[in-house]
Amino acid sequence: MLTYLQAAVIGLLQGVSELFPVSSLGHSVLVPAFIGGSWEHLVTESSTSTSETSPYLAFIVALHVATAVALLIFFRKDWIRIISGLLRTIKPSIRARRLVVTDPDERLAWLLIIATIPVGITGLLLEHSFRTLFAKPLAAAIFLTINGLILLAGERLRRNAPTDDTEIPAVPVGDHLEPAAAGRHTAAEPAADQVLRPARRLATLSYREAGVIGFFQTFALLAGISRSGITMVGGLARGLSHRDAARFSFLLATPIILAAGLLKLPGLAGPAGAGIGGQVLLGAVLAGLASYISIKFLTRYFETRTLMPFAIYSLVAGIICIIRFA
Repeated sequence: MLTYLQAAVIGLLQGVSELFPVSSLGHSVLVPAFIGGSWEHLVTESSTSTSETSPYLAFIVALHVATAVALLIFFRKDWIRIISGLLRTIKPSIRARRLVVTDPDERLAWLLIIATIPVGITGLLLEHSFRTLFAKPLAAAIFLTINGLILLAGERLRRNAPTDDTEIPAVPVGDHLEPAAAGRHTAAEPAADQVLRPARRLATLSYREAGVIGFFQTFALLAGISRSGITMVGGLARGLSHRDAARFSFLLATPIILAAGLLKLPGLAGPAGAGIGGQVLLGAVLAGLASYISIKFLTRYFETRTLMPFAIYSLVAGIICIIRFA
């Protein structure tokens, strides 16, 4: 039976780790297994071939819905513009028999749709197989370590990514980044390889690039690979700033998490949800609150900061867990 303490701990853990680039699925496997005792059965029952009737899996699904609701609330103004933009394109596109996009909101709507397709198809076909094969402590620890390497690679790729020449290059000033004055070149300026290359605007992504970023997200079906992290790396590789890569990642995660959760939420009405209604409610409330606070923090954090701390955490935690479960 899922206890209230377990529900509270896993709820808070889900709310934070779903949006921080450290893999919520990996942590929902590793933390109970690391604690052991009565917690360990939560992991074993959710990775079996009969896991669809698992109370823990049903509980995790409810937490995902709570996270998606928090994302919707935080980005509600963005989603109103995105949905309005999508609706504006439908009639002209049908009439012209081709996609007609006239402003950034309309383009962002279609970028999100295209980026959602790869993970949507893969999730429907392979989610159960991936979970039963790889949602085990040692596998999750290995993939969490790989997640750290992916985040490190993302920072390197950002320095060599395509740029938008309309942007003014940024030079490091203390702990922040400030635009360089146009035409100013002094001996005090940092070397070229220390200057962050100018970022592209989100609206300049091509539909093909959005599809590639969406394909990256399919690897998050592996416990230990972060959905937000790998999506951000995809954006950084195409020249987006950390801020825009994070925003695109959070917007892209919303329909995926919500759809996956709502698809499996009816399981709570069956045997899997019997006797854990209070625990589910507690965990969902805490997950939603933690998610909202995490989004608010991360949207500000990525205005001036990078993925490096999360990469180091993933590497250290992953290696420790590999040693623990090997």
